Amino acid sequence: MTKTAVYPGSFDPMTNGHLDIIKRAANNFDKVYVAILTNSSKTPKFSLEQRIDWLKRATADMPNVEIASFSGMLVNFANEVGANVIIKGLRAVSDFEYEFQMALTNRQLSPNVETMFLMTNGKYSYLSSSIVKEVAKYGGKLDGLVPDFMIEEIYREF
Repeated sequence: MTKTAVYPGSFDPMTNGHLDIIKRAANNFDKVYVAILTNSSKTPKFSLEQRIDWLKRATADMPNVEIASFSGMLVNFANEVGANVIIKGLRAVSDFEYEFQMALTNRQLSPNVETMFLMTNGKYSYLSSSIVKEVAKYGGKLDGLVPDFMIEEIYREF
């Protein structure tokens, strides 16, 4: 039996915290879909194509990781790709409250799909895509926040 997981997010942009969760998930599952949610009610800073490109480049050395995008309900996407686990990274207790509600909702919608929480690496516990965008907006250093190959591309957007 193949163990398949989905790690969803907007990845606007991907951070080193996201990449850490992807690597750890890839070490524990046969197949990991990194799934970018396209949400019509949100306007991301970076295009879907740009976010897919960054994720593909960052995971190029992980043969069991596939980058995809989806709209609609996460559990429907998980069922479509044969995943029985949703991976969620947690930075703080405040993340848990929201993610716990989502996990229970997803279980109600699709009882065959579990949610697995991975605690963030302590060095990334403060890090979010919003922080990266704020730092970039004011010309701050992005070293250590995102993969090096992304830094100049992010600055160009600002």
